[in-house]
Amino acid sequence: MATKSWQPDPSATLSRRLGISPREPGSGGDDDAASTTTKKTCPDIWELSNGDIAVIGRDLTDVYRPQLPDDMSVGDGERLVVIPGPMLRAAKKDIPDA
Repeated sequence: MATKSWQPDPSATLSRRLGISPREPGSGGDDDAASTTTKKTCPDIWELSNGDIAVIGRDLTDVYRPQLPDDMSVGDGERLVVIPGPMLRAAKKDIPDA
């Protein structure tokens, strides 16, 4: 029996932020409070209404593609994004253990 590959559901909506706002100190986002009031792009992590996770980060696909280990790939329609480590660590409290 073949397993169906995961597909994102474009009808899912943003449900809740995981962790803290990228504008909060310690998020690893733009720590300069003066610039965050006008900044329109920030890294962020959100849970969608269907339980999937949306990540906003810097697209570094082309930088990391040559370095990927044999068991890792970036497929068609996928991008490798990077977010600040402190942002993910702050989200840990909102992510249940398996």
